[in-house]
Amino acid sequence: MQNDHKSAEDINNLWQVYSQNPTLEIRNQLVEHYLPLVNIIAGRMAMSLPAHVDRDDLIISGYFGLMDAVARYDIRRGNKFETYAGLRISGAMKDDLRSRDWISVSLRQKIRRYETAVNKLEGRLGHGVTDEELAQELDMTVEQVHHLEQQINAATIIPLGEYMKSEAAGAQDMDPHSSAEYVELKETLMGALDELTEKEKLVVSLYYYDELTMKEISLIMHLSEARICQLHTKAIFKLRGFLANMNEL
Repeated sequence: MQNDHKSAEDINNLWQVYSQNPTLEIRNQLVEHYLPLVNIIAGRMAMSLPAHVDRDDLIISGYFGLMDAVARYDIRRGNKFETYAGLRISGAMKDDLRSRDWISVSLRQKIRRYETAVNKLEGRLGHGVTDEELAQELDMTVEQVHHLEQQINAATIIPLGEYMKSEAAGAQDMDPHSSAEYVELKETLMGALDELTEKEKLVVSLYYYDELTMKEISLIMHLSEARICQLHTKAIFKLRGFLANMNEL
């Protein structure tokens, strides 16, 4: 892969341009540049968590926190982006961890079964799994699958609120490209997003970038709110499954 390491001057210029014209293309360049922050903070947080906590889940929630940070950062305030992003990345990870604590044992088992079925079917069929295929694999009706997806969606949505506390002390001293895992993390996350369907990508973008509600997204996409929830659920599990598969290679 071509080395696209950007200098401090390049990044500053990108921020200046983005502050005047916040296009998706420039936003994506900034997100890609700062991806190592997600890996660093996930690694730091994982050291203080129980062994059963999946580091991939931290990376995914932290990635959404980074997207949120880039979208909200105001260069005119003069504070360093790494410090600001560290708050939002760690905050997103903590919110995700807290949400998982509320999940009952039975729902956790259903989530695991659902995730296994999605990964198994997509690996075998080579395409995005349909509701009918998933229902057959889970020995459920399509309506039961939809109900399960709504339950799972409520348990896996990552809140993006105002993060006032931080365990990302020292984030201001991080060099985003000091980690040897920079290229690997970037390629993995970009590859994971490429695995999503166009509708799933749009739901992720509208929910995590633009902070729209499921209801608002349903109006924009002319789909039912239940369908938007299903698309969100499948997108999150595809991202988790892709990261898990990459780690096994």
